[in-house]
Amino acid sequence: MTDVSGPNILGVLARVYVDDLEAALPVYRELAGGSEPRRFGFRDVTLARVGPFLLLSGDTSAYRDRVATLLVRSLDPVLAALATHGGQVVEGPAAAPNGRRLIARHGDGSVFEYIEESARLTETSVSVSG
Repeated sequence: MTDVSGPNILGVLARVYVDDLEAALPVYRELAGGSEPRRFGFRDVTLARVGPFLLLSGDTSAYRDRVATLLVRSLDPVLAALATHGGQVVEGPAAAPNGRRLIARHGDGSVFEYIEESARLTETSVSVSG
């Protein structure tokens, strides 16, 4: 198991499903204090991370059950908590554009995406409180 000092959850991204990514970006950029969007693709979806927002456009039907995206130091404590509390891994862990990820269904039925960010991305992560 990975030694994690401090809280494992580094940040939470609000998932926003939009029809037109380009049209939606200006308001989220302004709300995030002028943060530059970081765009990337995953499967059939185009995404942009703007501060605490994760905008998704394209064929998003397979992703709409996710409550939020949680940025973590390590997936190991997530896997341990799932095993202890009746959760299950739906997908992963696997490599993704922003680091290793997994999709988990908690014992209460809620579904979250967890991303273990690379060191480069962790330095610019959004804090849970901010």
